[in-house]
Amino acid sequence: MSPRPSRLPCIDALKAVSSQLIVLHHLAFYGPMSDTAYHLAPGLVDWLYDYARIAVQVFLVISGFLAARSLAPNGRLETSQHPLLMLWRRYQKLVVPYAAAILLSIAGAALARHWMAHDSIPAPPTLPQFLAHVTLLHNILDVDALSAGAWYVAIDLQLFALLLGTLWAARAVARGKAPAGVAASIGMVALVAVASLFWFNRDAAWDIWAVYFFGAYGLGTLAYWASSPGRPLLPLLLIGAVALAALMLDFRLRIAVALATALLLALARRGGWLERWPRAHMVGYFGRISYSVFLVHFPVCLVVNALVSSLAPGPPVLNALGMVAAWALSNVAGALFYRFVESAQPLAALRALFGSGRRSVRDPGRDSASRPTV
Repeated sequence: MSPRPSRLPCIDALKAVSSQLIVLHHLAFYGPMSDTAYHLAPGLVDWLYDYARIAVQVFLVISGFLAARSLAPNGRLETSQHPLLMLWRRYQKLVVPYAAAILLSIAGAALARHWMAHDSIPAPPTLPQFLAHVTLLHNILDVDALSAGAWYVAIDLQLFALLLGTLWAARAVARGKAPAGVAASIGMVALVAVASLFWFNRDAAWDIWAVYFFGAYGLGTLAYWASSPGRPLLPLLLIGAVALAALMLDFRLRIAVALATALLLALARRGGWLERWPRAHMVGYFGRISYSVFLVHFPVCLVVNALVSSLAPGPPVLNALGMVAAWALSNVAGALFYRFVESAQPLAALRALFGSGRRSVRDPGRDSASRPTV
């Protein structure tokens, strides 16, 4: 059997586009540049404000799809490692660059305060607030966020933990028997996903917990299993039918986007072009740096907002150009952050130090399946 490809161009393309939409959403959401430039293109700013954030559903589906590929490619948990150790390693991959980005956000907010006063600037952090972020408990503890999108990192870890715990429980129920283990895993994951789609995701009070988002994440996981080579189309049709029933009960655009993404990934895998299309190297690169762009764009946008607000608060055209500059600089900063922080060897050594002592400095799992999907 040939080894699995380390990159999946179709997923990289989805990540590249979605990460750019999230940056643009935050530029439209957090003023004052967008407030001043609004009259130049109100329809575009309104769309970015209201709808571009839905791109996060693409990342949720991709995360579930890749988690299935990594943890249970044949439908059951195959590793013998303890789940807490696996969860700890996932935490390291997420939090090492995330903690560095939080420090950049603190510095960016401090700099922005010198040039403007605005609600988008986080207050100076306290030590408990910083620790709540590093431990990914800031949502649960209802702590003010130090950076836009910090909630997603915490939810990503929760979702991984929920899937891992479900797969571990399914394997225990099946008592190591492979066919029963596959059926138990698929059935239990589907049950949690259905509970999310029909209940938890319809109540915003649950939006600090993984069960609120597991509908989209589970669609990605189930889509991976349903698209296995040689598998009939019926499982994929059942996934679509259940999701459509949830939408008929309570239409949510976020779930419609999640379903479309899951079906796209499944059909791409079945058709064999998940690994082959698109072949544009630039698109693949933006997909690889998408997590870094996500982590560092907020302080960049904050500082550019403060500069433009101080130097040219009135002219809409200059503020619109400031938004374009902030978008471009966010990608430059993301590329630098990816090169010197996310994929830096000293940080890989740090992960190895706090992980298994037998791991090499170069992490062999840093591919499309293991890299954080934001």
